[in-house]
Amino acid sequence: MSGRGRMTLCAVAATLMAACSMLPLVEPAVWILPAAILLAVQAGAGALIRRAPVPRTLVVVAQALVALVLLTLVFAKEQAVAGVLPGPEAVQRLAHLLVSGAEDVGRYATPAPATDGIRLMLIGGVLLVGLLVDALAVTFRSAAPAGLPLLALFSVAAGLSEGGADWLWFLLAAGGYLLLLLAEGRDRLSQWGRVFGGGAGSRGGAGGVLSGGRPMAPVRTGRRIGVLALGISLLVPAALPALDGGLLADARSGEGKGGGTISAVNPLVSMQDNLTQADNRQVISYRTDSGNPQDFYLRILALDTFDGSEWRPSTRRLQDVPKRLPAPAGLGPDVTVTEVRSSISAAPSYRQTYLPLPYPAIEVRVGGKWRYEPAGRTLVGDDGETTGGAQYRVSSLVVRPTADQLATAGAVPSALRQEYTRVPRSLPKVVRETAAEVTKGAGNDYERAVKLQDFFASDGGFAYDTSVDSGTGSAAIARFLKEKQGFCVHFSFTMAAMARTLGIPARVAVGFTPGTPQPDGSMSVGLRDAHAWPELYFEGIGWTRFEPTPTRGTAPSYTLPDAPSGETPAPAVPESGPSAVPSAEPSVADDCPAPMRKQGECGSSAAPGAAVPTDSGTPPGTVVGLAAIALVVLALPLLPLIWRLRVRRRRLGLPAGRTPTDTTARTLAAWREVIDTAWDHGIGPDDSLTPRKAAERLVRLGRLGPDASAAVHRVAGAVEQVLYAPEPRPGTGLAEDVEAVRAGLWESAGRRTRVRAVVAPRSAARVARAASERWAAFGEGWAARRGRIRWAGRLRGPSRRWG
Repeated sequence: MSGRGRMTLCAVAATLMAACSMLPLVEPAVWILPAAILLAVQAGAGALIRRAPVPRTLVVVAQALVALVLLTLVFAKEQAVAGVLPGPEAVQRLAHLLVSGAEDVGRYATPAPATDGIRLMLIGGVLLVGLLVDALAVTFRSAAPAGLPLLALFSVAAGLSEGGADWLWFLLAAGGYLLLLLAEGRDRLSQWGRVFGGGAGSRGGAGGVLSGGRPMAPVRTGRRIGVLALGISLLVPAALPALDGGLLADARSGEGKGGGTISAVNPLVSMQDNLTQADNRQVISYRTDSGNPQDFYLRILALDTFDGSEWRPSTRRLQDVPKRLPAPAGLGPDVTVTEVRSSISAAPSYRQTYLPLPYPAIEVRVGGKWRYEPAGRTLVGDDGETTGGAQYRVSSLVVRPTADQLATAGAVPSALRQEYTRVPRSLPKVVRETAAEVTKGAGNDYERAVKLQDFFASDGGFAYDTSVDSGTGSAAIARFLKEKQGFCVHFSFTMAAMARTLGIPARVAVGFTPGTPQPDGSMSVGLRDAHAWPELYFEGIGWTRFEPTPTRGTAPSYTLPDAPSGETPAPAVPESGPSAVPSAEPSVADDCPAPMRKQGECGSSAAPGAAVPTDSGTPPGTVVGLAAIALVVLALPLLPLIWRLRVRRRRLGLPAGRTPTDTTARTLAAWREVIDTAWDHGIGPDDSLTPRKAAERLVRLGRLGPDASAAVHRVAGAVEQVLYAPEPRPGTGLAEDVEAVRAGLWESAGRRTRVRAVVAPRSAARVARAASERWAAFGEGWAARRGRIRWAGRLRGPSRRWG
């Protein structure tokens, strides 16, 4: 292998070893596999381009274009020209994902979910660092400065991880940088010709040290950068956690007046897992003086941003919880409002960052560290605070608008309309067209909203089914409209998206339906009571709940055709369900038949990620991938040992010679094994000496005893016989002599030398040397063959013209 080929491989290895420090930040960690593949393709493209006589800057530009094509192929294939080339739409898609990834970094705590935006930032970052390392170390032949981009990659991981990056990742990244420096030192030295080892006290350029003991210039530069890297790696982790928000926030982010941002994970991550559970475990119990408990929805948070791949909560500033919360946005004085009080208890096993509250709450009394987010009117746990075992009192408003008030609602403020009617360009046309068709003939936004609700709940032929894929992006919405099967996530997300296409501000609320009444007068909320529903904004009323999901929850009275006055009819007392009596212990599974459970006839839906964690463990693919990476990392240092054992077994296992050629091969193999064994123990080979002089040198430097000394001279004598005697006498007992020499060197060597001889034998350098010579020979042969083909073509050309 050529020097540049070796440097290319080392640059890829160094980049991947530094990138491993990012593995604990995102879950699952399988993103490292496509990153490694794309990095290898990018490096391979650079290696091919460098074979042509092109300027160095052109090589870097070409590699950057290759990286852009690769990222387009992975993240924006649908928007690319011919599925590959990055056109304007593909570039816009990548930019959108980068913005989305930046928002995710500010929202999620480590380990964050591997969203498309975060995956693009990780893989794109690895490719960028790999491009810089390859350009500096290989294209411009200066490996020492390549440590700076590697340091930047590790520093980001150290700053984002809780408590800094683990020492194992630092050693791995540092090992990659040292590997790069050693490869460059060998490449520089090989330009002077073949490297011959000297005596034990001679340390040549392969080690980066001149005969006078002074380090070479690249090594001195590498040492200086190494010291700088160590200093920065200690300072950066201490500085980065002070940044605010999400992955850039430590456990104290949000403390202090007006500081902090939402950093909890999207509660819809485990929605479908919870929906398929048979155990309706109780998570909340409460008492309320509300006259109509069927409208007592417990709301966790609102998802108000739709980027085409998912609905998510916006990143917003948090405040201290005021004694009394501000009046709800948009609520006018003409709307009938009743204040109710409730006492709520969460099970100890229910741990959620957001506090479930009736909407709109106006006063909350809760112990612990909580922060207030005004736009969504939610309370967010601070400094690790969760709802586990929380007991709190809430005063909230029951808003009863009439149909006339909703129909005559005023104009929505432009800023609010612009924020909450935004839809991505990736939203299929069928969504907008279906919304227009369903609401045809409606005279105002209220009538359009009711038509949308009825379309999903009764008129459109939709069915509730928890076995449908739980995708939440644009493609999932289009598929839901076509197949007409899904659960509350699909109904609420699709209605909110369609409302936005009609110019109605919309968002999706996540929380719980009222639950099941208990004999003691309390209400029990279980896993199947969790729910998602759309909220639409009407000026003068504010954010208003709608219920498009069939068989789930209750339709608000202001959406029913026979209740225009807004008076809430007395609801029928709900029948006693299978929910357990309020208790912190999980309830036993009910006797609901499996077919009815699948069709959603056994109670309300399960918690959209707001329930007790139901993580089934790391996916098998992640385990296999990480295990493969670990095996590769562990096997790399053992390769010299494995090679050395294999070579020794082959040399000493040659059969007894039947012909002079066999005798010569067996004797020379034994002698090479003696020389390599001495080399492994610190006595470098000297090819200028005769076998007898080399044996004397080995005995002297190795401090061998009588038996080992005699064995060395016997092997050397056998070599002289097969090389110089007219009629060579075959040597006997060569394998035993070699083992005696090895035992003698082992006894005279120190502990460190013994370990080095076994784990990292010096003679393994012959492998790299042989591979380099073979590659050079192959290149020369290929060049000669190509020249002959060109010359033959030139000869054939004129003959055709002359004929």
